[in-house]
Amino acid sequence: MAGGILLAQEKKTKRPNILFAIADDQSFPHAGAYGQMVYKTPVFDSVAKHGILFMNAFAAAPQCSPSRAAILTGRQIWQLEEAGTHSSLFPKKFPVFTEALEQAGYHVGFTGKPWAPGNFKNSGWTKNPVGAEYNKQKLTAKPTTGISNVDYVANFQDFIEQKTGDQPFFFWFGANEPHREYEPGSGGKSGLSLPDIQVPAFLPNTTLVKNDLLDYALEIEWFDKQLGKMLQVLEKAGELDNTIVIITADNGMPFPYAKANMQEFGTHVPLAISGPGITTKGRKVNDLVGLIDIAPTCLEIAGLKAFNGISGKSLLPVFTSAKSGLVDASRQYVLTGRERHSHARTDNMGYPSRAIRTHQYLYIKNYKSERWPLGDPPPTQVVSIVGNPGMKPITEGYEDIDASPTKTAMIKSKIENPLRFRLSFEKRGSEELYDILADPFCMKNLADVVKMKPVLAKLSTQLTELLIAQSDPRALSRGDVFDSYPRYGLMRPFDGFKEREQYNPAFQNK
Repeated sequence: MAGGILLAQEKKTKRPNILFAIADDQSFPHAGAYGQMVYKTPVFDSVAKHGILFMNAFAAAPQCSPSRAAILTGRQIWQLEEAGTHSSLFPKKFPVFTEALEQAGYHVGFTGKPWAPGNFKNSGWTKNPVGAEYNKQKLTAKPTTGISNVDYVANFQDFIEQKTGDQPFFFWFGANEPHREYEPGSGGKSGLSLPDIQVPAFLPNTTLVKNDLLDYALEIEWFDKQLGKMLQVLEKAGELDNTIVIITADNGMPFPYAKANMQEFGTHVPLAISGPGITTKGRKVNDLVGLIDIAPTCLEIAGLKAFNGISGKSLLPVFTSAKSGLVDASRQYVLTGRERHSHARTDNMGYPSRAIRTHQYLYIKNYKSERWPLGDPPPTQVVSIVGNPGMKPITEGYEDIDASPTKTAMIKSKIENPLRFRLSFEKRGSEELYDILADPFCMKNLADVVKMKPVLAKLSTQLTELLIAQSDPRALSRGDVFDSYPRYGLMRPFDGFKEREQYNPAFQNK
């Protein structure tokens, strides 16, 4: 490991600790271990070197709170009712692996961002579903304005000091980075180089976009550095050799055609795991895995049974294999989905989609293709929100896309860059099909290509059958219920229903 930290290979008799580190908005392949060296991630790279680097790991949704709920429960977002939407409730009836670990004697806690945003208390939780909060320690100085003031390492130290004896632990390090906003120019000022940055083909290859990507890269570096310091804390405490380290992200990067999108850069995330139980180190695994596999994996690590009715599958067979490449022949696809993200449309409606990703293809089903995928365009007249503290103004429109220099530039240059503007902002068809091997940036939708019709039909049928088997309301003609669920984040002055923290009666019982 970085700084001379090495993970022991001998088996331990006590139950392993688990350190789960999750970045906020980081796409695959943005880490040094994946070959993009502008992303300074020596700790991630070392975990991959001393463990397993997953090449095909996917979040359940391209949004933070649904993705995090899926991680905790091992369920797909369409199996989670309100928790399958962004910034809503988390029904208590869905068990989470963190609580099961705690009941089995593990010391459990988190620092930074847990399950969020949303309201867990109104669903009957006495604390966040992730566990006890350790966020009291704050930084006295920050390297940039975009970095969180939470002192992750000091809070982790507090957590470790409260552990009793040989008690095993599970700790959730939920970095707030690289979520926006960024300090403009901070990446370049830190020494990151413009020529080194690889601009995804769906973004304009301009100096402005490159600098925005450098600012994003700097925050990934910060996340990695804090994790490295946590591993040093564990080494000093004599706990590192018996700790499984899992590093990933909740969804893709906060740029157009990434976060909140079903395409590759919205759901394909980094994943590296090391620690006791991994028999052959330094392997690259190509199996298609989902972050919903984390819950059953952690339960099995602790000697507990997986929850009934979940869709995730333990990764321990991959841990104990000596193989690289394709390890588990049954992992031929992953499913992902999306419901409402922010308040971005009339009546607080979402943009429901489901997808199946195989080794070669990504097939997406858009259930409401008449809607704008990333939110309605801006209104022709500015709508006042004076006197309404629960409202945010509508700025540029397309509010499901995080505000950024890149977004602003793409809107302003839509005539000069019509393809990229169309991909990110304009309406889409009811079906999308991409050949990921030939088109990793999802630039060419093959849904209307005649020779691809057999592939399209096969994947469409397979997706529908799987969704029905998992009782997805969208596949059972009851999907409008998702648009009824309350939103606890700020609302915007779009037409129609905009009551914060309330169910929309127009879509209930649908």
